[in-house]
Amino acid sequence: MPAKDLFHNAVRCGLEKEGWRITNDPLHLRVGKIDMYVDLGAEKVLAAEKGNRKIAVEIKSFLRTSTITEFYLALGQFIPYQIALEELEPDRVLYLAIPEDVYELFFQQAFIQKVVTRQQVKLIVYNSDRQEIRQWIN
Repeated sequence: MPAKDLFHNAVRCGLEKEGWRITNDPLHLRVGKIDMYVDLGAEKVLAAEKGNRKIAVEIKSFLRTSTITEFYLALGQFIPYQIALEELEPDRVLYLAIPEDVYELFFQQAFIQKVVTRQQVKLIVYNSDRQEIRQWIN
């Protein structure tokens, strides 16, 4: 099982503050003989819709010196997780959780936004110090 990201607990706490119930930590996906572990699985009861909303969250800290390398690694995980979820749990939506400062400095760049849009990457922007979710970007 992979090691937890440095800000794993900050994101988990932020989701719980917003009323999400953590159902899997990590969320195990098995496709054929390939095992994958998304950092968190969570669900939230939506009274207005009389149903549950399910998400999977891959958490990234972006602490390496090369942000673009971190982006490559994150995207490299995100795409297979997204395809596996489509096959195994099509009602669960995958998000990539990223720190607020990385979102502002890196993800706001036009080229990165183009990649994110084209790859249909949904983002959760978090503040690790406050252990809060700052923004959901679909």
